[in-house]
Amino acid sequence: MPKQTVAEQFIDILVRSGVRRLYGVVGDSLNPVVDAVRRNAAIEWIHVRHEETAAFAAGAEAQLTGRLAACAGSSGPGNLHLINGLFDAHRSMAPVLALASHIPSSEIGTGYFQETHPDQLFRECSHYCELISNRRQMPRLLQTAIQHAVGRGGVSVVALPGDIAAEQVPERAEEHALVTARPTVRPADSEVDALARMVDEADRVTLFCGSGTAGAHAEVMRFAERLKAPVGHALRGKEWIQYDNPYDVGMSGLLGYGAAYEAMHECDLLLLLGTDFPYNAFLPDDVRIAQVDVRPEHLGRRSKLDLAVWGDVKQTLGCLTPRVRERRDRRFLDRMLKKHADALEGVVRAYTRKVEKHTPIHPEYVAAVLDEEAADDAVFTVDTGMCNVWAARYLTPNGRRRVIGSFSHGSMANALPQAVGAQFLDRTRQVVSLSGDGGFAMLMGDFLTLVQYELPVKVVLFNNSSLGMVELEMMVSGLPAYGTANRNPDFAAVARAMGAHAVRVEKPKELRGALREAFRHKGPALVDVVTDPNALSIPPKIRAEMVTGFALSASKVVLAGGVGRMVQMARSNLRNVPRP
Repeated sequence: MPKQTVAEQFIDILVRSGVRRLYGVVGDSLNPVVDAVRRNAAIEWIHVRHEETAAFAAGAEAQLTGRLAACAGSSGPGNLHLINGLFDAHRSMAPVLALASHIPSSEIGTGYFQETHPDQLFRECSHYCELISNRRQMPRLLQTAIQHAVGRGGVSVVALPGDIAAEQVPERAEEHALVTARPTVRPADSEVDALARMVDEADRVTLFCGSGTAGAHAEVMRFAERLKAPVGHALRGKEWIQYDNPYDVGMSGLLGYGAAYEAMHECDLLLLLGTDFPYNAFLPDDVRIAQVDVRPEHLGRRSKLDLAVWGDVKQTLGCLTPRVRERRDRRFLDRMLKKHADALEGVVRAYTRKVEKHTPIHPEYVAAVLDEEAADDAVFTVDTGMCNVWAARYLTPNGRRRVIGSFSHGSMANALPQAVGAQFLDRTRQVVSLSGDGGFAMLMGDFLTLVQYELPVKVVLFNNSSLGMVELEMMVSGLPAYGTANRNPDFAAVARAMGAHAVRVEKPKELRGALREAFRHKGPALVDVVTDPNALSIPPKIRAEMVTGFALSASKVVLAGGVGRMVQMARSNLRNVPRP
């Protein structure tokens, strides 16, 4: 029986760790690994058109499942293309293993063709990054890399020269059992008791929730009910905490709305639950703050804490809730619910006034109709920029929908490649990419990946022929918009030339029918919607210092605009407020 090659052993270990797809672009130093995939029925090679797409797709798959996903790039320029998607996966805490194949081991350090040093290049966007320089290293280094990615939540990179990948495995290759799932972290009783005392001493408590509340919706609701506490959220916490939430007071941050800001500043104890919310200008500096996070390095890096608790939110609240006294006084909660509803009522008219006749089409209207027409368990991938605004305001979470984007890294062009990974994970689930014309054009070549694999991704293109968020940044800084205009083709015609279903929408009355037709179509589809480039939703009192990129001053209101069905949710919650 022939011996295994190192490449075959590499792929076998990936399969044992649960990896079912390897995203990448083939290339010389990577060929032994790709051939090993070809001969292994348990894993599939996914040929994308750009390695950046490979990394984004793997990151999306990992975010949706919580399990390890993998991507690969060939030597030099090939694996360099992975880096932006890997940064995004790492900052999203998505467990991804990246294979950076390398030049021949004997040539490293000689300035050889395509030579780079991937073991150095990827260190900033990974928990683990090492070069396999000897075939005997491979099993242990790969297994260590997998355990770093899974255990710490993020990226591991293994650099493997092509000649070593083609060598035969030594007679006694060491392998060990793989760790492929993370444990929960429960804080010590002393920490829970200290947090309980702090809660009991406070009169007005507000909860601010991030993505670390995933899987803890019931625990957060029980805790909020016990304390009669308003619940706000960051963008990455929206999908986990906003639905079925009678304590919801909206979102804080650049895209914020409602009364979250007020609830955070008018309480006397703010509990940060599973959030690494980056904009400290929106956090209060004159109230007591306690933070609960499973990542200890997140504790206190955004604000001064009165108590830091290292623990999983679900486990921590399960221990904490029975230990705190139940409140009867709803006055603070009811006041915040009323402020929240009033704030949403005040802006809802921004997208309801004559939108069905307005051309170019209001992007708010597009997002609102999309929210109504999309499936109840749809996966939405969202481009950075104004698409983030529309997704934050109009996509309604329900506990089954998922919304992912480059929310921590803030990369352009993330939505389409993330949709690739989401759809490969489940071809029967509706996947919708909310793409801006700038982001879509940047990695448009991978629309061909949808066609090649007949992936039924639906791309809804918000086409305002500009880099809208950058224009907003320039305008509020007192600068004229410059270098932001896009001269675009008819993207629907381009998509049809690629072999996909596509339609261009220029009138509001055509929109709903176009979306329904795209959703009925069995394969990939693109709906190119020509939207109003002036829909930047700038409030009347914005100041120049409010936006520089995404760094903000302490502004209560940033982007005012419509809020879709969230106003109905707020109205519903007001039913709990006693009437005088």
